[in-house]
Amino acid sequence: MFAVLSDPAIYEFEGEPPPSLEALATGYLKRETRLSPDGTEKLLNWVVRLRSGELTGYVQATVPPTGASCIGYEFSSQFWRRGIATASISAVLQELAATYQVTTFVAVVKQANFRSISLLRKLGFAEGAAHERARYEATADEVVFLAYSHQGNAS
Repeated sequence: MFAVLSDPAIYEFEGEPPPSLEALATGYLKRETRLSPDGTEKLLNWVVRLRSGELTGYVQATVPPTGASCIGYEFSSQFWRRGIATASISAVLQELAATYQVTTFVAVVKQANFRSISLLRKLGFAEGAAHERARYEATADEVVFLAYSHQGNAS
C-alpha cells in the first residue's frame, strides 16, 4: 500500500502521503484491533485489489453504536474513472448495512474535491443540512454528504 498511498495526486485537496514504509506499517498495526481506543467504535478497513492482485486503494469505515457510519477512501490516480471506487464503496456500504446494521452513511470531504463529490453523488449521497456540518465536525472548507440504507441495502 505504500506505493499506492505515495501517489501525490491523492493529496491534491488534503492530507499527505505516509512519511515512510515503517510509519505506514506502524499505523496498520495500531488498527489491527478494529476498535477505537475506548472500544466503543468499530474501525473497519478494506484494501482494494484488482483480480490480478494489484493494489488500487482502500475503503474504511468508523462504526459507532449510533447506526451511522463515517466512510473514507483513497485510490491511486492511475485507477480513477474506472469504476473501481464506485464498486468498492458500494460493496462496503452493503456490508455495513447487512453486517453492522448501519442505517446512515456519512462522508466529509473538502468543498473543492470535485472528484469525491461526484463519486458520492453517483453512489446516492446528498449534501447534508447545515446542522449536519456541526454534528460531524466539518470544518469551514468541508461539506457533509449523507446516504441511507433501506431494508438492508445501501442506497
